[in-house]
Amino acid sequence: MPEVVFWTSLIFVSYVYLGYPLILALWKRIAARPIHKTDFQPKVTLIVAAYNEKANIRRKIQNCMSLDYPRSHLEILVSLDGPTDGTDVLMFKLASQGIHLLYSPNHKGKAAAINSAAEKASGEILVFVDARQTIDRGAIRELVANFADPTIGAASGELVLVDRQSNKEASDGVGLYWRYEKFIRSCESAIHSVIGVTGAIYAIRKELFVPLSEGTILDDVAIPMAVVLAGRRVIFDSSARVFDQVAPRADAEYKRKVRTLSGNFQLLVLMPTLLLPWANPVFFQFYSHKILRLFVPYALVLLYVSNLFLLRNPYVTFLALQTVWYGCALLGYFACNESTGSLFKPKEGRI
Repeated sequence: MPEVVFWTSLIFVSYVYLGYPLILALWKRIAARPIHKTDFQPKVTLIVAAYNEKANIRRKIQNCMSLDYPRSHLEILVSLDGPTDGTDVLMFKLASQGIHLLYSPNHKGKAAAINSAAEKASGEILVFVDARQTIDRGAIRELVANFADPTIGAASGELVLVDRQSNKEASDGVGLYWRYEKFIRSCESAIHSVIGVTGAIYAIRKELFVPLSEGTILDDVAIPMAVVLAGRRVIFDSSARVFDQVAPRADAEYKRKVRTLSGNFQLLVLMPTLLLPWANPVFFQFYSHKILRLFVPYALVLLYVSNLFLLRNPYVTFLALQTVWYGCALLGYFACNESTGSLFKPKEGRI
């Protein structure tokens, strides 16, 4: 029995992180679907949903104002979600620069801020961006050009993670994992559609926007999946770039991962149609990329525990490798804990 559990767990984890990407690469090579991208300049509404972003919002507005897209065709709309740090006061001053402002005195969540902005937007194409990242000057032009193809319903840009010290693309663990994730998205896009877009920059035809359920955690998955269910493609365009710095603390990355996992579980409740292979045209990709990853932690536990009952070659070698791997992770945790404080220590103030 331990042997069955061991091999089942190992094959499962190997498929999720190695087998699925290999299948995608082969599929892309055999049956890639072209995207008819050309110069296209419809009316665009650039939406920034912001909560407490006083430290970033001025720089973000300047960034948006400097983009290489005809100003007559670009509406910039900031949707404030009940900020408490003075972001609203600063934005009321900046609104005179031609910025459209929506203000909610109460903090209702990002989904509510996005819904309000999408309803008020006048553009044919809605481009959603976060307040923190820097948008490449030509990113909107590149992203919107994909909508010249009538089969495209939404398009994701590329988030480039930059090392804080070298100011070059990050090559540490987070940077390498993000490159791996972008490879998967590129393959999914070429075959049909990406399963999730880059939250820092993505666009959608306004006619295809479906209001988000209250409290939706992952708008960057719920919105594109609604587009796919409507019969259009969601593609990844690496020429539409935004730049961000790697999180300086491990706890920030940990919280992001917890948020992503929680959002994926929530999505299954909010959009159960995604679990129906006859209704979801990217069911295989969704199942392999999103659903199976939710069970990887449990498979890893089973892999280690079953290995404890298999103390003979070659299993004992594998047990040693697992033990060293988790030992290094623990050492990294304690090292970070010692230098920056507890990874999981709650911060004061409202979340």
